[in-house]
Amino acid sequence: QVQLVESGGGLVQAGGSLRLSCAASGSMPSINAMGWYRQAPGKQRELVAAITSSGSTNYADSVKGRFTISRDNAKNAVYLQMNSLKPEDTAVYFCNTAFLRLGLSLEYWGRGTQVTVSS
Repeated sequence: QVQLVESGGGLVQAGGSLRLSCAASGSMPSINAMGWYRQAPGKQRELVAAITSSGSTNYADSVKGRFTISRDNAKNAVYLQMNSLKPEDTAVYFCNTAFLRLGLSLEYWGRGTQVTVSS
């Protein structure tokens, strides 16, 4: 079992910055992907950014150039630096990890942290 705990959300004005953190605990293989998703009211959950254990990254077009995902493999932690925030970035942000174990594809989610960007 894997537990993910997010932190760092809050209220910020447009143009400001926030840094989200996610700490993973439990049994995880060294090869895994970690990422951030978000869900705004009335909308589907969407991928924001993801990073593999080797450091390959993937970003949603809407956040490219503004958000940076990083990870610390020794700490099983993933971070999301969010700059130039816009009101449309307002959402609950969820940490995610996915990996293979004994041939099965497993996925775990955190409970989410609220990010609110005021105009």
